[in-house]
Amino acid sequence: MEIDKAIRESDDRRLKTKYNNAIYVIKRALALYSIEEVAFSFNGGKDSTVLLHLLRAGYFLHRGEQSCSNGVLTDFPIRTIYFESSSVFPEINTFTYDTAKTYGLQMDIIRSDFKSGLEALLKAKPIRAIFLGVRIGDPTAVGQEQFSPSSPGWPPFMRVNPILDWSYRDVWAFLLTCKVQYCTLYDQGYTSIGSIYDTVPNALLSISNTSSKEKFKPAYLLPDGRLERAGRVKKNSTLDGTRFPAVNNGLDNLDSHRNRMFTASVIGVGDEILFGTVEDQLGPSLCRKLHSIGWLTSHTAVVRNDIDSVAEEVERCKSTSDMVFLYGGVGPLHSDVTLAGVAKAFGVRLAPDEEFEEFLRHLIGDHCTGDRNEMAQLPEGITELLHHEKLPVPLIKCHTVIVLSATNATELDKQWDCLIELTGFDGCLVTMEPYSPKRLTTNLTDVETAQPLSKLCLEFPDLYIGCFRKSRQGPLVISFEGKDPARIQAAVESLCKKFHPGAFSEVN
Repeated sequence: MEIDKAIRESDDRRLKTKYNNAIYVIKRALALYSIEEVAFSFNGGKDSTVLLHLLRAGYFLHRGEQSCSNGVLTDFPIRTIYFESSSVFPEINTFTYDTAKTYGLQMDIIRSDFKSGLEALLKAKPIRAIFLGVRIGDPTAVGQEQFSPSSPGWPPFMRVNPILDWSYRDVWAFLLTCKVQYCTLYDQGYTSIGSIYDTVPNALLSISNTSSKEKFKPAYLLPDGRLERAGRVKKNSTLDGTRFPAVNNGLDNLDSHRNRMFTASVIGVGDEILFGTVEDQLGPSLCRKLHSIGWLTSHTAVVRNDIDSVAEEVERCKSTSDMVFLYGGVGPLHSDVTLAGVAKAFGVRLAPDEEFEEFLRHLIGDHCTGDRNEMAQLPEGITELLHHEKLPVPLIKCHTVIVLSATNATELDKQWDCLIELTGFDGCLVTMEPYSPKRLTTNLTDVETAQPLSKLCLEFPDLYIGCFRKSRQGPLVISFEGKDPARIQAAVESLCKKFHPGAFSEVN
């Protein structure tokens, strides 16, 4: 069979692994359902073209050589569903019908909307499972597995997704390696094809020239698969590029932020910290950074390299703090469980993120060749990647939880500065009025100062007033923290009036 032969002769180890896994899913489905009970949804795009040829190879391998001669597939009995629409590109229609003729596809053409057309087809035919070319990152992929029952409200059938974990690179590696035909639009700069109303060539493939007509390189030359959908017209933009105003989120401006106190929790993940093997520098540094932008760190914790421990701490903190920061436990090792813990805290799964994987591929190159890049598994449906030109990989944000990959103070400084730039303007991590600190020292005893300090706290509830000693025999240090310097000065003067002159000295 030409597809199987092309993959076996390829030197692309990653493609071989993806192919083998997809073929396993297909063969498993064909073992579970009779050929009359399965169908294939084809739309003429690159993903469904890949799936077509995977199904041809999978059916060949499933049947052995009972229906084949000299390794050539002589029939392809899997029913093919094509939803024809007036908004589809003519090139897609042409390619679809040419492909059906070339490979002898049994076409069921549906001209109504997807849901009602599918309902009618399933009533007329004994279809129980449908092969789909869905990939992680597609709008419909959230929550799906390789075998996923249809959603509530839809006719019952099993969705079979053999290429769910394939990336943009994997799709083109397959098409080019197998030398199969695909829609000509992809050679004209289209990288993701929807309807004629929301799809244009990807500007990143534009070729500079002096002619009046713009030209584009083919889709397989797109260097960054993260930008596959850059040719889709934004639905919140008009055709002339004018953007509609953003929806008000209930906050008129940043001033409304500044009238309240923002709190943060800081969570470190690492047995090495709990064992005392290494000294935790990142936690205290994060507390200082948060303090410098006027945030209150209400809680800090260090937990074990254990998914449940991380999940429990994140779940507790995200319900009581405005933001939660995690560090440690990020990577491909068995002890790197932070992201899995975050996913569990939000009740979602880890899933391959093609955008993040492309960053990792650019960073570690040929080392990113396996079936699944564990470092590219992110909490599904809740992850936002925060890009900054100074960072080799983006920061990871899951709702109000930010995961930092820094392993030392220098890396943390860099990530923090980028984070402030990226999130400060949208109110996520808005810079508040900084705290104004003032410290006094005294040789008075704890007993002498205890009651006056308790009364002072009642007089100035808007200030933090704390005490500590650097040594048991050393002077008592009284710390004042607040947003209003005048209030701090008033508290200092009030305390000094309660004792004899010279009882306190100010620390610079």
